[in-house]
Amino acid sequence: MPFTTTRTVRTVISDGKGPPRVETRTITSGDDGGGGMNFGGFNARFGGMNINFGGGGSGGDGGSSTGRRSTASVKPVTQRGCVDGRTSRKDRTNPFAGLGKQSYDEIVKKCQAEGCLFEDPEFPAEDTSIFFSRAPPRPFEWKRPKEICSAPQYVTGGASRFDVQQGELGDCWLLAAVASLTCNTHLLNRVIVPEQNFETNYYGIFRFRFWHQGEWIEVVVDDRLPTYYDKLVFMHSTDKNEFWSALLEKAYAKLSGSYECLKGGSTSEAMEDFTGGVTETVDLKKAPTNLLNIMMKAHDRGSLMGCSIDADPNQLEAILPNGLVMGHAYSITSVKLVEIQTPKISGKIPLVRVRNPWGNESEWKGAWSDKSAEWKYIPADEKKALGLTFDDDGEFWMSFQDWQDNFMKIEICNLGPESLHEDEAAQGKIRWEATAEVGEWIPRVNAGGCRNYLDTFAMNPQYRVVLTDPDDDEDDLCTILIGLLQKDRRKKRKEGLDMLTIGYVIYKMKEDGTFGTGPLDTKFFKFNASVAKSPSFINMREVCGRHQLSPGTYVIIPSTFEPNQQGEFLLRIFTEKAGTTSEMDEGTGIIEDQPAPPVTEDDKVQGEELKESFKRIAGEDLEVDAYELRDILNSVFTKEFKFDGFSLDVCRSMVAMHDGDLSGKLGFEEFKVLWQDLRKWKTVFKEFDKDNSGLLSSYEMRNAFHASGFRLSNRALSAIILRFSNKKGEIEFDDFVLCAIRLKTMIASFKGHDNKGVASYDIDNFIQTTMYS
Repeated sequence: MPFTTTRTVRTVISDGKGPPRVETRTITSGDDGGGGMNFGGFNARFGGMNINFGGGGSGGDGGSSTGRRSTASVKPVTQRGCVDGRTSRKDRTNPFAGLGKQSYDEIVKKCQAEGCLFEDPEFPAEDTSIFFSRAPPRPFEWKRPKEICSAPQYVTGGASRFDVQQGELGDCWLLAAVASLTCNTHLLNRVIVPEQNFETNYYGIFRFRFWHQGEWIEVVVDDRLPTYYDKLVFMHSTDKNEFWSALLEKAYAKLSGSYECLKGGSTSEAMEDFTGGVTETVDLKKAPTNLLNIMMKAHDRGSLMGCSIDADPNQLEAILPNGLVMGHAYSITSVKLVEIQTPKISGKIPLVRVRNPWGNESEWKGAWSDKSAEWKYIPADEKKALGLTFDDDGEFWMSFQDWQDNFMKIEICNLGPESLHEDEAAQGKIRWEATAEVGEWIPRVNAGGCRNYLDTFAMNPQYRVVLTDPDDDEDDLCTILIGLLQKDRRKKRKEGLDMLTIGYVIYKMKEDGTFGTGPLDTKFFKFNASVAKSPSFINMREVCGRHQLSPGTYVIIPSTFEPNQQGEFLLRIFTEKAGTTSEMDEGTGIIEDQPAPPVTEDDKVQGEELKESFKRIAGEDLEVDAYELRDILNSVFTKEFKFDGFSLDVCRSMVAMHDGDLSGKLGFEEFKVLWQDLRKWKTVFKEFDKDNSGLLSSYEMRNAFHASGFRLSNRALSAIILRFSNKKGEIEFDDFVLCAIRLKTMIASFKGHDNKGVASYDIDNFIQTTMYS
């Protein structure tokens, strides 16, 4: 019985000017068996070691935005960061936490000491590791290779694309990527670690390396595999005693959560996880005129490529009269310009070599297929150089034009600099330059949605990209590939979480520095059009686009389609020439020499009322404590604002802001300074409380704090909004005042201890500063 899955892909197409257009496609994926088969422990002592997992960290230093040269490294999350000394919910709920604590070397040592074979507690040999949504259709039995055949081998005669045979699982997309991977020995060996075997130091454990959401990680598995009547159920090799491909699939299933999580996917996902590249998808019916040049460049740069034909909605993997299969993932293993000599023409013709992961006779039947008449016009030495074979192995050649006319989609996985092997570098081969940024969308804070939501759009994370040098073969243009990947979503399918609808927009900045170094505001997006954007907003793991832009400075805005959606992302930027990237940010501090708001007649009257009230309540010493200050302020401010008045806690902070000698009192001179601050803050609050609701939207907070005389880094702003806003992202007047008071107090305290951007405190000073504020 075949395994199939149905998934709805929702694509939102919008130019940001009118209502969006939504296209919905239902994709049925799975397999009818193809050339494959079709059939009617240890405990936690193996966890807990030393792999550093995830892209967390404290983020930036809160300073202004700075550039950096292209590198394959990934910055940590800077939007929220972490607070030192406090436990992290992210660490507790990380779906990969257990996976990351397993150490191959430590497990091998334990197995040696205990004289046993490894049984993986993180991916047990149970039905739940295969299915998460239903019971298995038949009783599978987990067996080690030595229980399946007498002389198992990890790799026999070198790993190749012919070792990859599809089983019952609907993961032809994964097999197509594995077949492409085998065409690059260096990339393949990094993933499968070929020196592993079933003889020397064998303890039933194998390890694989995958690129996972921005970093390379090691995944270990035991070698127990699902079987039925002693035959492998899922991916396997044509050689019955070779097991690298079956174990690779198991490790990838573990990374994804289960074998079932591999049902229905995109070849691009696996290509990226095997290489760390960025995958772009091209609709061949709307292909650029230079597609052949793009593919030739991709092949020369070692890129992995896959192609497919859209599925027939009425038939699973329908086989066409020309031999091609609909709804099936193929890998492209070569693109060549081949010399041809015929009575009518001579010269070079572009050919594409394609492989069906079924690995059988289901091949292309047209021109340049196996044993077709066209091959007689190719010189023998040329055929030898092509490695031409005519076996029923699923691999075949097509002319570029036939290939483009018959296939509908190509996926190209472009590789970054870290994938370049020293041997390839010595041969003059090159890769893309690459930078990466890790971030997250946080409701109420920076999940602003797409450009359709203009009021909140500016709150999204923003990244500056500087393109300096044009490509060698383009007219003063720079090619840039952008990949926006949402993290952890496939693993969380078991929790019922689906993909977010994501995309990005690119804007060009003026070179005169009009908008400074901090994040762009709503005014910019209101009056400036984008220069490029993602092909669509779509609910897939990653959206990728290729753009050609003139040299200059650009800002990329990654976002979900709708506001207030939670998610983490990885933004990767590939360019042919090195460039710089940085997060749009500003340093936390006071805006110096900001003019005070004009004094109105109401201010004058209110000031006199406060002065008289202060003198009446303070008595002869002209000092008040927090209780008395509360009575003074509330007698006036409750007439102007719809709120219950300043709380005692707020008034204590007001006193503390000016109480340098810890008297617990506020004198009249300090009260006058406080009044000037309150006058400014209430004016700002009224300005941004456009509907007079007595509430500020958290999306207005940066502008409101600017008007109040504060600059806030993304990290600081995030912390403040999460601390002071309600569930709807609204901030009341007294909370706004309390926040401003504490900001002013803490910044002043920091300046008193500042030594080149770092403040040193002993424990008593630190507690005094933070607690008495």
